Amino acid sequence: MTKKVAVVGYGAAFNMGRHHLREMERAGMIPTAVCDLDKERLKAARQDFPGIKTYTRVASLLSKTDVDLVTVITPHVTHAPLALQCLKAGRAVVIEKPMTVTTAQCDRLIAEAQKQNVLLSTYHNRHWDGHVLKALEVIGSGEIGEVYKIEAHMGGWGHPREWWRSQRSISGGILYDWGVHLLEYALQILHPSELVEVSGYAKTGFWQDQLPYGDDVNEDEAQLTARFADGRWLSLNVSHLDSNPKNERGVLEITGTKGTYIMHFDRYIVRKHEGTELTIREDKNSPSEGQKFYNNIAAALEGKEELIITPQWARRPVHILDLAVQSAQKGRAVPAKYA
Repeated sequence: MTKKVAVVGYGAAFNMGRHHLREMERAGMIPTAVCDLDKERLKAARQDFPGIKTYTRVASLLSKTDVDLVTVITPHVTHAPLALQCLKAGRAVVIEKPMTVTTAQCDRLIAEAQKQNVLLSTYHNRHWDGHVLKALEVIGSGEIGEVYKIEAHMGGWGHPREWWRSQRSISGGILYDWGVHLLEYALQILHPSELVEVSGYAKTGFWQDQLPYGDDVNEDEAQLTARFADGRWLSLNVSHLDSNPKNERGVLEITGTKGTYIMHFDRYIVRKHEGTELTIREDKNSPSEGQKFYNNIAAALEGKEELIITPQWARRPVHILDLAVQSAQKGRAVPAKYA
């Protein structure tokens, strides 16, 4: 039976509501309803999808429609309560990344999905980005040897944008937005390494007076280091203060015993030594295959495929981010905890 779908959040930024519904439609599902507080955005939804039902309250959407799946596309801190509301109504749920902003919230949603026996996933469509697909291919070939560390970088020096993603109580902090993407890439490469502990570091206060959020502004820069049980480690740095950004080192720098793989969005570089001679190879990335996310969701809802982005998988980057925030506040490493 073809599944009916809805989105909560049709905001103008990136037009993600329309994007999600189009991908669900291409996967064979039926866009049925949209919920948003902004009536202008609901008007846009009706123009994009003539005949679609629109609501300003999630409770109304759930009580007045028989949608099978709800995708939550709202600011990070709202993910957990909105997803929980939909799960309790017995609906399958997809949440925009990050899944939530704390590990405890992830665990609460996972428990409710299991209780209701419904699908729960997170929109990690970047799991199929061409740059990580190519990285997995090259690393799998053994060209750079045994991977033992990954360094992830994003940002530089610049005034943060004035929007909810710069407000810590809504966004979770500077690491959450791009950090969840970069961690998900890295965890694909390090899988199935078991997380041991996370150390977090943060610099705050420089941009605070130039933004309207007071003490609630995001960190100016934050970094984390995650240690894994097999001895490997992962670092992530996101900055609005770095005058010497690591852009030439790509968004991920993956180091193995035989060489280093530098992941850029458009290309990759392999640097390795043949004896004492350094060789450098550069090539283009594979095409992205993000549509596979909703193709898998549609098949999983029909019982035809196993779910690829499980809630337990989506919990992993959130747990690292959560521990990094705690560590920066406590000034010491924080041990990992798995439910």
